[in-house]
Amino acid sequence: MLSTSQLAKITMATMETAFYEKLGLRIAERRKTLGITQVQLAATLGIAQQTMAHYEAGKVRFAAGLLPVLAETLDLSIEALIGFEAKGTKSAAKKRGPAPKIQQQLERLSALPKAKQRVVSEVLDSMLAQAGR
Repeated sequence: MLSTSQLAKITMATMETAFYEKLGLRIAERRKTLGITQVQLAATLGIAQQTMAHYEAGKVRFAAGLLPVLAETLDLSIEALIGFEAKGTKSAAKKRGPAPKIQQQLERLSALPKAKQRVVSEVLDSMLAQAGR
């Protein structure tokens, strides 16, 4: 028969495995949404592509020190990345129905190269300035 401490260890290991698998799925989904390859994301984080693949598969623990860079690269808060939203905030993922058109456009825009993002930003600035007159 297993002792209470042995059961606790098994339960914690199961919870930890599930956490890293879900984290990996969130990373992979967001990376794909933004049109970033594993190779590109791995280079940004300074790790090998194979390590990134293991992180996304939930096979390897993610280094906590990489979370801020990863969250910034994926344009997420660390809380959203690890699956915890701050109390009192509403997450767009929790809302029912499709994402608003402007949100979809912003996500598509964030996947563009920086030079193209600047051009779109300049056009928007110009149009908003004219609308404000």
